[in-house]
Amino acid sequence: MRLQESGEMYIESIYVLNKRMGNVRSIDVCEHLGYSKPSVSRAMSLLKKGGFVEADKNGYLTLTDAGREIAEKMYQRHTVLSEFLISLGVSEETAVDDACKIEHHISDESFNAIKKYLQK
Repeated sequence: MRLQESGEMYIESIYVLNKRMGNVRSIDVCEHLGYSKPSVSRAMSLLKKGGFVEADKNGYLTLTDAGREIAEKMYQRHTVLSEFLISLGVSEETAVDDACKIEHHISDESFNAIKKYLQK
């Protein structure tokens, strides 16, 4: 199943929230993204069907291996792109917002070139 940008955002949010607070529920994702409960519920259902997310009997969300792989990729892209934009003189707030938009569309080739440039 190919994920849309929104699916990647949900998965990355679960990853970030899990790193920050441990156990994550759908309501935490709602608050983090500012989305409605029905929207998040629908997305979680689709992500479960796609094999990216699992929920236990208490409603705690965990990423499957496939979900974790995508989340780590998106998180790395977000972090590196934010750092790159900040190094160019972009304010932190704008850099973080723009990185969130770019991370879902940038090619692997361009991203790897930016990452290599920052490592110099």
